[in-house]
Amino acid sequence: MHGFTLLEILIAVLLLAVGIVGGVAMQLTALRMRHQAALLSQATYVAAGLAERMRANAAQMHLADGANPYLMLDYDALAEPDPPAPSALCYGGACDSAQLAMFDLYEVKVQVSQYLPAGRIQVCRDGSVKPGWTCGGAAGAPVVVKVGWRGKNPDGTPHKDVSGEFAPAVAVAVGATR
Repeated sequence: MHGFTLLEILIAVLLLAVGIVGGVAMQLTALRMRHQAALLSQATYVAAGLAERMRANAAQMHLADGANPYLMLDYDALAEPDPPAPSALCYGGACDSAQLAMFDLYEVKVQVSQYLPAGRIQVCRDGSVKPGWTCGGAAGAPVVVKVGWRGKNPDGTPHKDVSGEFAPAVAVAVGATR
């Protein structure tokens, strides 16, 4: 009967240790998920902001697809971490619609580079319901702003789609402009 109390204490300590390890694991998962949620919020902010800028610059959005500077945006911050500044910085001076479009694209590239880990942003015509970097490009398809980053799954592995790439986390439809 003397060793029974010691066994009870050892079992209680073991259960306490398992509980503490479980609590720490939950905290780490919550921290990782909070970080991913913050990145998703930032990506949504960037995509919605560019969509609004595009809607406001109607002169450029009504150009043919090949001449529309917004539709030429496919920026990968991993390949080009410091985007070059445009010829005209439109902070307070007068800019025409083409200069304003180039300035908008520069600011968005800087945001993606600074706020998203190895982020990417793309603007294209795409009618697909599945998120991906490949664009349909049909003439009547809506213009879509896609933003993503090299994120992680809850278990810590890299988040990739079926093709082995990281998929866009956010896709904001600007609308069909022509």
